[in-house]
Amino acid sequence: MGDVTLVGVFSIKVPVTDLPRSREWYERVLGYRVELEFPDDDGVVRGTGGHVRGVPGTFLALRENPRAAEGMRGSDLCSLAVADRAAIDAWAARLDELDVPHGPVVDATVGWMLPFRDPDGIELHLYSVERHGVDQSGRVGYGRAVDAAAPAG
Repeated sequence: MGDVTLVGVFSIKVPVTDLPRSREWYERVLGYRVELEFPDDDGVVRGTGGHVRGVPGTFLALRENPRAAEGMRGSDLCSLAVADRAAIDAWAARLDELDVPHGPVVDATVGWMLPFRDPDGIELHLYSVERHGVDQSGRVGYGRAVDAAAPAG
């Protein structure tokens, strides 16, 4: 048997209702660089793929799928990593400059987090790699450490 070790996340596929609108938003807000287009049988481009500035290893794909996008509205799709609290604050200022509404910076389970939504209302998070050191284990809705060696259940 060959190596079955996972080495990362290859792609994140985001459903969208309006591909040109979402492409422009992801380019403007996250520095999305389109590298591939996916046309349908009629030659109409229904999807794009590329990379977000600062995240070279993970492919981001936008796919026109209104029903799926509407079903994802309000859900938190992924957290994009930033270095520390200062980077979270810089992103909050950048989102303000771009007129992108966002929530407040919060002390999340292990780091600082800034929530915002794409044009279809899908929530994205910026999350700091730097840990804040606050024990959130007693707070409802926050994570708590588990013993990975203990049996489940």
